[in-house]
Amino acid sequence: MPDFALKRRSLLGAASVAATMPMLAACGAAPAQAKSFPISKTEAQWRRKLTRDEFYILREAGTERPFSSPLDREKRAGTFVCAGCGNELYSSAHKYDSGTGWPSFYKAIDSGAVGTSVDYKIGYPRTEVHCADCGGHLGHIFGDGPQPTGKRHCINGLAMDFIPA
Repeated sequence: MPDFALKRRSLLGAASVAATMPMLAACGAAPAQAKSFPISKTEAQWRRKLTRDEFYILREAGTERPFSSPLDREKRAGTFVCAGCGNELYSSAHKYDSGTGWPSFYKAIDSGAVGTSVDYKIGYPRTEVHCADCGGHLGHIFGDGPQPTGKRHCINGLAMDFIPA
């Protein structure tokens, strides 16, 4: 193979690696965990407080199986709070059945209840939603929800507790 072809392949290979590095670096990142939150605990403290499954969802940005959470079928009036810190997240008045198998809301209980960050874990950007008080991963926000917001907050049931009205 001519020397020119080898140099060209090396250059193209290096360029493609350089182009994918930011996305690969973001794949394992947990942007919500990098910030400072009003409620902060060590990993050991979170492990003592949460069940193994809650820890997986809230602290490791996991996802529960669809249709596995009783909160998806919860119809009573009340408030959904963070399972990690008790922060009020969502009102039952904003809950709807999205048919996805996860509790879904068209908006948070108030503008300071949740925060967002960009997540590239599956290869393309999604809006991750996390608790504004402890940074716990709740789920994702999609643009296919009902009016008045057009948003679907697709939330892991294990990330929340329900407090009836």
